[in-house]
Amino acid sequence: MKKYAIALVLPGLLLCLLCGCKVTNLKSEEKQPLEYTVVKEEDIPPAIGSLIESKKQEEFQITYQDGAYLYLLRGYGRQKTGGYSIQVEELMLSAESILFKTSLIGPSKEEEPSLEPSYPYIVVKLEYREAPVQFEG
Repeated sequence: MKKYAIALVLPGLLLCLLCGCKVTNLKSEEKQPLEYTVVKEEDIPPAIGSLIESKKQEEFQITYQDGAYLYLLRGYGRQKTGGYSIQVEELMLSAESILFKTSLIGPSKEEEPSLEPSYPYIVVKLEYREAPVQFEG
């Protein structure tokens, strides 16, 4: 009797578990580019500036909503020298989320970087959307 119960219940449980799972491949998913603005340091809202100041020692990835706008903040933490920049590689909207991909670019070979440590970060402003953000880079 126990063997019949296990033989009937086990496949049912496995079927329930498999039905609840979904694998999404972001590479093949259709994505739409989003319009954005890279916010200049002098135009960063004070609340965001304070947030960056408190987090800049370490890498950070933060979203911040202010009215009709969504701000994406990406910091790369303390670097030994100056001369670093950040490039936005992708800012796309998929069916499930916003993808924000950046890369840190080191000082150029021709330029003599500052010997002082730097804390590279970028602030991007876009129209607010009700979607989770995935940071890459």
